[in-house]
Amino acid sequence: MLNAPDPIVTLIVPGRDIEEFAPAAIASLLVQTEPRWRAILIDDGSTDATAEIFATAAASDSRFAFVRHEASRGLGAARNIGLGRVETEYLGFLDGDDELTPTALARLTGTLDETGSDFVAGAYVRSRLQGDVYVTGRVQPWTAAATDPQRLRTTILEHPRASGNIVAWSKISRTDFWNDLRFPEGVTYEDQTVAQQMYTRAVAFDVIPDVVAHWRIRADGTSITQGKASLPVLRDYLAALRGGIRVLHEAGAAAAAIARLDLILAMDLPPLHEIASSHPDPAYAAEVTAFLGELRALPEFAGVHPDANIAAALAW
Repeated sequence: MLNAPDPIVTLIVPGRDIEEFAPAAIASLLVQTEPRWRAILIDDGSTDATAEIFATAAASDSRFAFVRHEASRGLGAARNIGLGRVETEYLGFLDGDDELTPTALARLTGTLDETGSDFVAGAYVRSRLQGDVYVTGRVQPWTAAATDPQRLRTTILEHPRASGNIVAWSKISRTDFWNDLRFPEGVTYEDQTVAQQMYTRAVAFDVIPDVVAHWRIRADGTSITQGKASLPVLRDYLAALRGGIRVLHEAGAAAAAIARLDLILAMDLPPLHEIASSHPDPAYAAEVTAFLGELRALPEFAGVHPDANIAAALAW
């Protein structure tokens, strides 16, 4: 792109072995109605053509920068590398197998321009393979509860159910908000604790009901979030859940902690119990049982009222 305007927002776009999906992620940036962006494409040690796809994008449009890790360092490390290279007023994240909606950057940055908040979070939907194409579903109830209706310059104490929106790629932040905030490295779940740190540290944040991202549920089951039957992945997952609750608890955000517990009991634990019931390693069931015991010991547990209908929404 010639004579690109000065960028106002940087997207950090990591990916590993996503040659099938990376072109769609890149295309979703190219069609943004807000053209004042730059994107840092980070190939995290791919063994397929992901690096070549990222490099080609960077060679064809100056808004893209390309970073290559010869060996995988993990998603948290890749995002942290990107954070160190941001020079714009705003920053956000897009995983290389997902897509932004065309008006996402305009809506998110425009909201922050209006409010002066530390960050803004939008809604998102899942994208699943139907036949030969990925088709988007509806906004799930916990996402709607976090983002609808629009709330400007709110806080986690005023809007505790915002804590249900834990993904990094549904948000745009002021870059200086990330001064000392980084993702954990060497683990497979890095969003959850950081999300709650964002909510509890912010002087004010915004939520908007607009769908800003399509989260791809890969048909081959190879994404991190689809690997919970692995005992090491389970341990990382439970550690992330613990970490997020701990952040809310220590910040005195009891209502937000209860909201997270409601979702964990209704949405996260049932699939884990199902896996545990037939898992060949008894340590798996023991980990899940111990985690539930920890939750029951929390003072906020007395206030939980999990929605039994939430689990059905996982199929959307």
